[in-house]
Amino acid sequence: MPRDLATLNARFGQDAETALRFSLSGALGEIALVSSFGADSVVLLHMVAQIAPQTPVLFIDTLMLFPETLAYQRTLAEKLALRDLRVIGPDREALFADDPDATLHRAAPDACCDLRKTRPLAQALQGFDGWISGRKRMQGGARADLDLFERDTASGQTKVNPLASWDVRQIAAYIDRHDLPRHPLVAKGYASIGCAPCTGPVAAGEDPRAGRWRGQDKTECGIHIQDGRVIRRKAS
Repeated sequence: MPRDLATLNARFGQDAETALRFSLSGALGEIALVSSFGADSVVLLHMVAQIAPQTPVLFIDTLMLFPETLAYQRTLAEKLALRDLRVIGPDREALFADDPDATLHRAAPDACCDLRKTRPLAQALQGFDGWISGRKRMQGGARADLDLFERDTASGQTKVNPLASWDVRQIAAYIDRHDLPRHPLVAKGYASIGCAPCTGPVAAGEDPRAGRWRGQDKTECGIHIQDGRVIRRKAS
């Protein structure tokens, strides 16, 4: 099987499910799905559960998530019969040292994301050859030119973005077709859901990620980086 990413991107084009089947076949080595159990997460979770239910699913509990997200995670884990769900989180000693009063997100949001998300995920992904992400081009900013297959320049791992080309209508149609439960905050206007202190609803016509770190020069938590740097765009 080809490992050259340009070849893979040309081969699979915009075919999400075929690309996902290939990625979970062992052709790319050991692969995990990283899921936030957010607004659109149920689509990839359902696909993976149908194709390769033994796939490790990594869920980062930052200890600052919405209660609705934690409840949704439990609901989907049961409904989809996820066989290898791994709940990971920040190191307790590091939290005590760097964010004892849970206010780091106000003064240094990048440092907070690094402490609660980036470092725990990097540790959990050790030993994997690649991982699956739910990012989409429609989310704009640094994601607008997203490829189906890419290389994580920090770790050298392959990142697979099966839904890169999907839009809101395709997501909704898949959820409806398979009668999948939606995240309860979606009905309240939350189009992209992260930690509670840094996430808000969006207005009609806004960028789906406009509610994340609103008013700040920040659009990524640091999990998705390029050339060793957090990808960000200036707020418009």
